[in-house]
Amino acid sequence: MILAFDTSSAACTAALFEDGSCIARADEQIGRGHAERLVPMLAELLGGRRPDRIIVGVGPGSFTGIRVAIAAAHGLAIGWGCEVAGMSSLGLIAAGGDGELAVAVSGGHGELFVQQFDAQLHPRTALHNAAPDAAAALIDAQLVIGSGAAALVAARGSGEAREGWPAAAEALRLPEALRSLPPKPIYARAPDARAPDASTKAAA
Repeated sequence: MILAFDTSSAACTAALFEDGSCIARADEQIGRGHAERLVPMLAELLGGRRPDRIIVGVGPGSFTGIRVAIAAAHGLAIGWGCEVAGMSSLGLIAAGGDGELAVAVSGGHGELFVQQFDAQLHPRTALHNAAPDAAAALIDAQLVIGSGAAALVAARGSGEAREGWPAAAEALRLPEALRSLPPKPIYARAPDARAPDASTKAAA
């Protein structure tokens, strides 16, 4: 039995799989509050069942959301004595579309996380974090999905923008390489909060 969940976006999403089929799912648009909602959601979803593998969304996306999910995955894996692996949150969004497409997710500071995927959900480009104008030059798929899709399509001046969010029920559609990642964050850019360096301390 496999438990998959992702809190890298405004969505809090989880799914339970048995013999390769999704037997239960939960998807909520909560914006914030993943730390408070995730564990109760998982408890409701599991109903006392105990998985032997966890797949957790590792980003990129919300720094806080990514940390919440990964911390929960590690804690549960220790308690249950099960395996834990990471999955691409952008790949999970791509799994909600059809054919070749690009995923664009708002990454803060007006920038986007972008990556293009083929029809089998294999990455066709590297993951990038860039301003919309620069991001638009990195992909050529007509369909762009995700929270930053409209901004990218507007910057490019062509294509179809479609809002999309991660859905854990699509986890097993991902290629093995995208759902057997190390269970640690993919931030794709430096966190906003940084420890002061030596020069800052000296100036103070």
